[in-house]
Amino acid sequence: MIAEMRGLALVSAWVLVVSACAERPLVAGEPKFVSKLELAPYAAHEECADLVPGDRLDYRFESTEPLAFNIHYHDANAIVMPITRENVITDAGLFAPKIAHGYCLMWEAGAAGAALDYRVLVRRGVR
Repeated sequence: MIAEMRGLALVSAWVLVVSACAERPLVAGEPKFVSKLELAPYAAHEECADLVPGDRLDYRFESTEPLAFNIHYHDANAIVMPITRENVITDAGLFAPKIAHGYCLMWEAGAAGAALDYRVLVRRGVR
């Protein structure tokens, strides 16, 4: 009984931590600028948006240390990554989705951690 209560408390704490990390989704036409976001060693940060064909995701970032970057979405139990970069300190691009889905940009620091600057803008296609 006590072990079950501890397990439930740990799960509840984990849900609160994950919920606290959730950011509001990107809003089309509103650029998001973030400066000097500190990523602890092996920590990750995401920005997400619902995109459809015709939309564009305009991104640019720079980091003080090499990190991993990707744009991904979840398909059942799989994580699909149309864009991946390893060991980069800067990148920029215009991502055009081929299918409608919720996409996330994700930066993951290495052992050294990193300070991250980025700009993201969702550009809506004709609807």
